[in-house]
Amino acid sequence: MFNSYTENTLVLDVEKCVGCAMCTMVCPHAVFAMDGRKAKIVNYSACMECGACQLNCPARAISVTSGVGCAAAMI
Repeated sequence: MFNSYTENTLVLDVEKCVGCAMCTMVCPHAVFAMDGRKAKIVNYSACMECGACQLNCPARAISVTSGVGCAAAMI
């Protein structure tokens, strides 16, 4: 079981999304899902801000301040 966060720094720019689905593959908490040919956030509060989605997004459609929630989840 993991903690859920009500506020985080995760932002998805759907206009920039190229539909590669990398975010859905690398996110450890299933925050993203595909909606046709675009990603969407389906579990925003589960994001622990680890930064995996941002690091793996080739279109730079995702931004998150990694370390903030990730550090809190580890404590």
